[in-house]
Amino acid sequence: MDRDRQDLIRILQGAYSGELAAGLAYRGHWKSVSSAEERAAIQKIEREEAVHRKRVGEMLGSLGSAPRKLREMKMWMIGRTIGLSCHVLGRFLPMYFAGRLESGNVVEYEDAASYARALGLSDFESDLLVMARVEKEHELFFLGVVARHR
Repeated sequence: MDRDRQDLIRILQGAYSGELAAGLAYRGHWKSVSSAEERAAIQKIEREEAVHRKRVGEMLGSLGSAPRKLREMKMWMIGRTIGLSCHVLGRFLPMYFAGRLESGNVVEYEDAASYARALGLSDFESDLLVMARVEKEHELFFLGVVARHR
């Protein structure tokens, strides 16, 4: 059980910082697109990533843990760099890589839910499965945009 707890904390710490990077990247991303429809969709995704970050932070706190500061700094830099690069890379690459990133997030949240279930943390499990579903919606949005790209 101690190993499940450690694995859950490790995933949550990664997810917490990853949501920071994603939010910053999506802020730059929506500012770079010209389509009002895509802009609104990416803004919504950015807001949902912030909700996930908040809830994951609460989970970490209730487990007596906290985000890893060095990882937070690293992910802040990555998120800002990606967000700025969206203005240079055009439309296709940011959409493609966002879809791939979201795909990994789905698996990450499903794995975390599995550890939460093993620990008897049913409220964590249900929240993590909802987050996995939302991340899947994000993945499908971005990959759908890519599929329509010439």
